[in-house]
Amino acid sequence: MKKILITTDFSDNAWNAIFTALKIYTDVECHFYLLHAFEPSPVNLMGSKTQQRLGVIYDSLSKYSEKELEEMLSYLKINHKNAKHQFTTLSKPGNLEDAVESVLNENDIDMLIMGTQGATGAKEVFLGSNTVKVLNLIKSIPILVVPTGFNFQSLKSILFATDFSAPYTKNLFDPIIELNKLWNANIEIVHVAIEFNLNDNQDAHKEILKERLSGFDIKFKNIPFENNISKSIDLYAKDKESSLLSIIRHQHTFWENVIGEPVVKKIAFHSKIPVLFLPQ
Repeated sequence: MKKILITTDFSDNAWNAIFTALKIYTDVECHFYLLHAFEPSPVNLMGSKTQQRLGVIYDSLSKYSEKELEEMLSYLKINHKNAKHQFTTLSKPGNLEDAVESVLNENDIDMLIMGTQGATGAKEVFLGSNTVKVLNLIKSIPILVVPTGFNFQSLKSILFATDFSAPYTKNLFDPIIELNKLWNANIEIVHVAIEFNLNDNQDAHKEILKERLSGFDIKFKNIPFENNISKSIDLYAKDKESSLLSIIRHQHTFWENVIGEPVVKKIAFHSKIPVLFLPQ
C-alpha cells in the first residue's frame, strides 16, 4: 500500500492538494496521512511572559487542530467513496518542517504532497516560507507541489526537466513510471539551454536516462533559454494541458541556481501545473 503524507492548514488551497492526490491515485491502494502542524504566531507570543500562558495558547491551538481534522475526516468518509483509500489524521505541535520529518520517520511515507499559493514579489517570502523550508529539508522522498486553483482532470504528459549534467540513479524515475502506467501519459525530456551541444559526460548521462526509461515512449525537447530556466520551462508548460512538471534535486550543477528556495519561488509558486520534486 502506498503511503502518502498531505499537509493541510484547512485552506481551500490545502483542500485542492488533497482532491488532486485522490484523483491522481484513484486506482492505487493508498493510506493518506493528513497532517496539521500548529505553533503560536509571533503575535500570540507577544506578552506571553509565563510558561503557563504559553501552555494555554498551545492547548487552544491543539483543540482547534483536532476539531478541524475531525471535520475533514468526516467529510472524506461521507463524500469520498473509494475502498482503496484510507485516512489517518495527525495533529502535531511545532513548525511544519519538523512535523513532516517526524511523520516520515514514524510511518515510512512514500510521497509528500503539498499545496502552494501563488504569489509575486515580497509576498512570496511569507506565503511560501513553509513550503520552502519543507522542500529544503526533505530530500529523501518525492514531493508533489500542487498550485492553487489547479483543477486536475487527467494526466496526459509528464515533463521531466534536466540538463543531463549528473547521472540518474536506478530508481529515480519510479514516481514518473508509476504515473505513466496509471494514466498512459507521454514522457517529455525537456532540456533548457543556450547551447544544445552536449559534452561527453552529458551524452553518457543521456544514454543512461534512455536506459532507465527503456520501454516507454519518451520524446526529447530542446527549449531555448529565456532569461532564466524557470521562465523558459513555464512558457513551454503553459501550452501543455493536463501536464505535470518534474525536476531532480541535483547538486553542484547548472540546476543549482533553481534548486531549493529559488526553484520554489521561480517554478513552484509560478507554475500553473503541479511540480514533482524527485529525491536526489
